[in-house]
Amino acid sequence: MNFIPLVRLTDKGLFCEIGGFYIDPNKSVDKALITHAHSDHARPGSKSYLTVKPGESLLKQRLGQNINLQTVNYSEPLYMNGVKVSFHPAGHILGSSQIRIEYYGEVWVISGDYKLEKDLTCEMFEPIKCNTFITESTFGLPIFKWLSQNLIFKEINSWWRCNKELNIISIILGYSIGKAQRIISGLDSTIGTIYAHPSIEVINQCYRIAGIKIPETQIINEHVSNDLLPGSLIIAPPSADIYEMIGKHTNFSSAFASGWMQIRKNRKRISFDRGFTLSDHADWEGLLQAAKESQAANILVTHGYSSQLAKWLREKRLNASVLEIFPNRTGEY
Repeated sequence: MNFIPLVRLTDKGLFCEIGGFYIDPNKSVDKALITHAHSDHARPGSKSYLTVKPGESLLKQRLGQNINLQTVNYSEPLYMNGVKVSFHPAGHILGSSQIRIEYYGEVWVISGDYKLEKDLTCEMFEPIKCNTFITESTFGLPIFKWLSQNLIFKEINSWWRCNKELNIISIILGYSIGKAQRIISGLDSTIGTIYAHPSIEVINQCYRIAGIKIPETQIINEHVSNDLLPGSLIIAPPSADIYEMIGKHTNFSSAFASGWMQIRKNRKRISFDRGFTLSDHADWEGLLQAAKESQAANILVTHGYSSQLAKWLREKRLNASVLEIFPNRTGEY
């Protein structure tokens, strides 16, 4: 592959040696540029951080209020040792970004995690032309094709409404940062009261601080669990103890929201009543569209079904190869 290596993979992650910064480093570094606040991209211990303003409250919630953090607006250029850097919407979660770096006309884009479908909780993905595009491939197989989120929200609200008519409590499990807030944004709050697990409610407040409007939620804890109204709905992370949350209530229906619910055997294997296919990552068609719109001569594929996606792109006469940035990453819920 004959191109200027603006970034290279090190034991600390992606490193732009000319600019003197790392992107989503996996160890402590002097200067860390962060695509978004999920723990496999934003880690504690670095001397300084740079991210976009919409992601400020989330990043401080994750890494500490006293971190040395600089923020910029989307598309605002910043120069580091002559390297032009800018952040652009990735559509993954609040404050998620693609990072564009340019040096003497050579442009690389590090996508982080992204999705192309618009939702109410974050800026929509922005295609960026570049020479080299580093793309994720979490759901990089043709079997992953998402239904419209509006259809998924109709399914969720219908399930909740039916449960209320039966006087039972609804519980949806989803990742606490991004997924939970996206689910809440699609709920019909006229059906009943929405409760949020403490780990989710603190993130809800970050979204509200950033100006994202989501339905009102009540925090659930040991003081309110016994007083839950039949027909209410609880949003909780997958690690939550359902029985502790519902207290004395025995009539409940549980659901799990994840892109992995696209696979039928996963839906059958989970110990929940329902599985809703809702992902904050691009599906197969979204990954192909993002690669095409980048017009990149070189595509580096990381995390997920990276070898399969890279092979398909090569068959389409694109210069694609695998770049294993996240060897220990476990994927999304």
